[in-house]
Amino acid sequence: MGRPGADTGVALGLLMATLARFAAWIARLDAVYAEQKDYLTDLDAAIGDADHGINMARGFAAAHQAIVAAPPADVGALLKAVAMTLIRTVGGASGPLYGTFFLRAAPVAGAVAEVDAAGVEALFAAGAAGIAERGKAVVGDKTMIDAWGPAVEALGASRAAGGAVADMLAAAAAAAAAGRDATLPLVARKGRASYLGERSRGHIDPGAASTALLLAAAHETLG
Repeated sequence: MGRPGADTGVALGLLMATLARFAAWIARLDAVYAEQKDYLTDLDAAIGDADHGINMARGFAAAHQAIVAAPPADVGALLKAVAMTLIRTVGGASGPLYGTFFLRAAPVAGAVAEVDAAGVEALFAAGAAGIAERGKAVVGDKTMIDAWGPAVEALGASRAAGGAVADMLAAAAAAAAAGRDATLPLVARKGRASYLGERSRGHIDPGAASTALLLAAAHETLG
């Protein structure tokens, strides 16, 4: 899945997601959620509690600060540090759900400084499965799983076709964006939005939107 080591060059970087790149991913998420806070809040105001953008920005700022203050020694430790910070600092459903993603991904990545394509697929799949289990959601429920499900499928399909990490994450980011958009006509069956019934139709799910941002940032930094 991975092996200890440093970022050893461009050629290897095409095949490996390094510890430095995972740290860059969290730094990028800090910036992205700060930039997109109002967008996510507006989405959540339509069908939720209007706090998703604020929670995501606060949580990933804290996660970024945590790994800067105490740099983890390996990818698994970094993902676990992010998980615990999100669980402590993010309110609503977002903290437990995104915290579960990183917590499930951490042991799959393991105590390595580089993760290969198989490992990247495995850690994202494990994290997404954790979210689905915790939220008891499936694709079509108008939740973040509508973005996560297609993204994980795209990761696997890209790797099976011989794609490198960058190719896999590009496919996953595109699939997550399509999944986000596919929530627009759905009626919510889970979460706060489900209480609105038909009134939830015509709105993009905020969790699917924040998931698409997370995977776009992964494509920008990990590949």
